[in-house]
Formats: sequence, structure tokens, C-alpha cells
Amino acid sequence: MGTTEIFLIALTIILAVPYLIWRLLRTDYWAPLVVVQIIGGILLGPGVLGAAFPDYYAFVFNPQVVGSLNGIAWWAVMMFVFVAGLELDISDAWANRRETTITAACALVTPLIAGAAAAAWLLRSPGWIGLEGTYHQAVLGIGMACAVTALPILVLLMEKLGLFRQPLGQRLLRYASLDDVAIWGVLALILVDWQRMERQAIFLVGFAVAAWAVRQIFLRLQEDDRWHVSLIWLAIVGFAADWSGLHFMVGAFLAGAVLDAQWFSRGRLDGFRQFLLLAVMPVFFLSTGLRTKWDVGGVAVFGAALLFLAASIAGKLAGVQLAGRILGWAKGEASVIGWMLQTKALIMIIFVNVLLDKGIITNETFTAMLLMAVMSTMLTVPMVTPKLKALALSHK
Repeated sequence: MGTTEIFLIALTIILAVPYLIWRLLRTDYWAPLVVVQIIGGILLGPGVLGAAFPDYYAFVFNPQVVGSLNGIAWWAVMMFVFVAGLELDISDAWANRRETTITAACALVTPLIAGAAAAAWLLRSPGWIGLEGTYHQAVLGIGMACAVTALPILVLLMEKLGLFRQPLGQRLLRYASLDDVAIWGVLALILVDWQRMERQAIFLVGFAVAAWAVRQIFLRLQEDDRWHVSLIWLAIVGFAADWSGLHFMVGAFLAGAVLDAQWFSRGRLDGFRQFLLLAVMPVFFLSTGLRTKWDVGGVAVFGAALLFLAASIAGKLAGVQLAGRILGWAKGEASVIGWMLQTKALIMIIFVNVLLDKGIITNETFTAMLLMAVMSTMLTVPMVTPKLKALALSHK
């Protein structure tokens, strides 16, 4: 077979297998389709499918096919992160800044400290720090990964639970939005390259000037033109960020964050996000799965994943409970908010992909973090559903 035929076989597997599992096994309560797709990417990777059927794996996921899939995955995740930046609503967070700042800080700092402590203990052993990373970069990167909340998946789960349009849902959006800004800021700090500071300074100054100019241009454009120009802007900023050493995904987030969501109709923006999740993000999940490795041993990788999961959950719940005490929340609210903010899939996976790309962590650490993200997200709905019912009863 030629490369085109094999590529289409791979694409059929990527799109069909997770969907059929999700639909036939009705996993939506504990594993939304996006989580099943992430798990599917892991199972189709070299550590599972490649180990069980090495000849078949080498035939389907040959270097030419993987190269084509990676190209789609890069552009898919750039567009997804761009939309995540675009949809940030800092104005609402600013209007409720005391509550939002206290909660977001507590929900971010405590799991970061707990995750960093877990990483500091684990990284004493060889095989977890990448060849290009330092101990402190790896500790801070893993700690921040334990603190991440995946805003797009949080929205999906809130819609499923009927929270999105409720006051509690709007509060959750504020907390997660502020943390999103902090997450990308910390990532930029981790990626600071002292040998390339001149390039990074040029990028930041040039981006500030270009962002002002682009905003002025957007005010004069019709919406159809805004969509075309926004993709050109995304590609340019992604290139410039990568050239400076900050990674193209940092550029993608910045490209979206400096634009206003109200410049785009809500229906078209929602449709664009849904298209990305339906048509191209499954390829990113597969390309992510292809990067998983178990060379230090399956037990060690799963042990690391459970360690990070425990640190993440304990840190997040403790931080939100502290915020609830300071702000005088009703009984039960802190537990619901803590578990909802524990949602990690997608943004955390994107975050650790950057750490892996930059050689800060190894494939084994990446695999452990990926497993942690999946387990954490799968726990959200089963843990929150009974707590929401109890909270509703207490308010009657």
C-alpha cells in the first residue's frame, strides 16, 4: 500500500475506535468522549499496541504517516489553544476580584506546592528529568501540571451537570480563567532561555506592538474577515514564539488572549470549537499517545501517576477549602468547586507536551502525567454528582 492508503487506515482507527467505545459502552458518566480519545491515543501508542503487535504498529504508524499526523496535530492544538485564549473573560473576574483572586490563588498554589513536593521526591531517581531540563524546571513544571484546570473540559462537564448558566458555574469560570492566565505565565517562565534572552525580548516587544496594531485592524473588519485574519495572526505569532524559544503553543495562547471574544459571534465560536474537538483534536490525542513510553517499567510509571494524582487532588481540595473558609462559603460548596477545578484533560496534556518538546521531562514522566490527567478527569463527574444533590438539598 502507498502512504495515502495507510494514512487513511490510521485516520479511520483514530476516529472510529474511541467513538465506538464511547457510544457502545455508554461511558459518558465517568469518561466523556474526549477522555476516551485520550485513552485511545495511549492504547494505540508504542507502549501498548506497539508492544502487542509490533509488525502491525510499524506498518500503520510508519514515519511518513506519523509525520503527516503530527502536522495535523500541531495545527489542531494551536487552533484549540488560540480559542481557549480568545474565550478568557478577565473582565468578569476583575468585577469580582477579591473572591476570584483568593479562590484562584488558593486553588493554584496549594496543588502546585503539593505537586512540586511529589516531583522533588520522585526526581531523585534517574529517568524522569529530560536531557535539556534542569531539576528546578522539572519540579516547577510538574507542580504546575498538578495545579492545572482544563477550562474547555470544565465547560463541557458543567454543561453536562447543568451548572454552566447557574451562578456557581459562572464562579467556576472566573476561577479557572484567572488560573489559565497564571498557568501560561508560569510556562513562559519555565521556558525562559538565558542564552536566547535577546530573541525572547524581541518577541515580547514585537508582539506587544503587533497586538495593538492587530486590535485596531480587527475593529475595522467584518466577522468573516476577522476569522481569516485571526488564523494568519495565529500562524505568525506561533512562529515568532517558537523562534524565540518560548514554544508555538505559548504563542497560540497569546494570539487568542489579546483578541476580544465579542468580535466573533457566539454561535460560530462554539461551532468552531466543536469542529476542532470532532475533526482534528482526535489526531492530537493519537500523536500524544505515540509519545508515551514505559521504559522505566509499567509499575513505576503507574506509581508516579498515582503519586501525582494524590498530590493534585489533596492540594486542590485543601486550597479550595481554605478559600471557602476565608470567604465564608456555604457548607458543601468548597468540595464541589474543588472537584470541578480538578478537571485536567486537554490543557494539562498540552502543557506537558510543551515540557516534553523542550526536553524538560522524559517520555516516562510525560506518560505518568498523561495517566494522571485521565484519572483526574474521570473522577470529576462521579465525585461531583452526589455532592451537587446534597448541596441542592441543603439549600431547600
